[in-house]
Amino acid sequence: MQFDVLTIGNAIVDIISRTDDAFLAREAIDKGAMTLIDATRAVHLYDAMGPAIETSGGSAGNTVAGLVSLGGTGAYFGKVCDDQLGAIFRHDITALGVHYETAPLQDFPPTARSMILVTPDGERSMNTYLGACVELSPADIDPDVVAAAAVTYFEGYLWDPPLAKQAIVEAARIAHAHGRLVAMTLSDAFCVHRYRAEFLELIASGTVDIVFANESEMLALYETASLDEAMDRLATTVKRFAAVTRSEKGCVIVEGAMRLAVPASDVPQVVDTTGAGDLFASGFLRGFTAGLGHEDCARLGVVAAGHIIGQIGPRPQGPLKDLPEAAAILSRIGGRAAIAS
Repeated sequence: MQFDVLTIGNAIVDIISRTDDAFLAREAIDKGAMTLIDATRAVHLYDAMGPAIETSGGSAGNTVAGLVSLGGTGAYFGKVCDDQLGAIFRHDITALGVHYETAPLQDFPPTARSMILVTPDGERSMNTYLGACVELSPADIDPDVVAAAAVTYFEGYLWDPPLAKQAIVEAARIAHAHGRLVAMTLSDAFCVHRYRAEFLELIASGTVDIVFANESEMLALYETASLDEAMDRLATTVKRFAAVTRSEKGCVIVEGAMRLAVPASDVPQVVDTTGAGDLFASGFLRGFTAGLGHEDCARLGVVAAGHIIGQIGPRPQGPLKDLPEAAAILSRIGGRAAIAS
């Protein structure tokens, strides 16, 4: 049993609905952000929103789904309840070929769900009830799976519950003990504002080897208005490297004094930006664990991200490895050595 990437995250069923800015204003929803809500608010929004698509989601779940769609091998740790939405999540992720054996909760709290409101400009506003997610604990960390994964990747969204923090730290300890790498995504600027000092410590201590972030998260992490300054500061502490996404400007890979800028893919129409950062990580990690160089990894990431924002929902609706641009990059894997920590 060997995996390219193990992801750890909030196991969430996404409930995606098109809406307009007037609805966001009426419901006092912060456009473009992810807001944590309680069960009462979740019921209210579900009743108020229009027709919806229900699909398995969650940031790290989306990333591992994209990874296997690109031909990689993946595993996932995340907590659901033994209820209807939990069954949907388990079916969806295992049907993709992802190794997922986290034991479900019985009865309560229910499986997490995120009401995602997509406006005509493609922007998504997420309202998330975490439910069973907060119950992920060190007992859910299977050491054999961690040891078998070249990279263990976790989402910053999961840093709220104390037991989940302990689970992530334990997974990182096991990964490093077996010569593996650990990556994290900062997830959202609101996560950074809440846990800035802890995220900086994860990076500086070497608990995390690789960082994925977008521009706003980088600025929040270093409390600066200058992305160049933020990247320079990160470069002095991150153990391996960082990948910084910049929406339509593409991305920048930061490693020591090196700054590698890669442009975004052409997207005929932006339909829904949900999952763009998650799928960038899918592509990058697929290439990285196969031994490709940073530029090919980043190009595979922007291809995957560009494809996903042209559809509704954060999970690929067909094999990403069959996209012409992706196939061309993946063809360069032959003969390359996989990563070594």
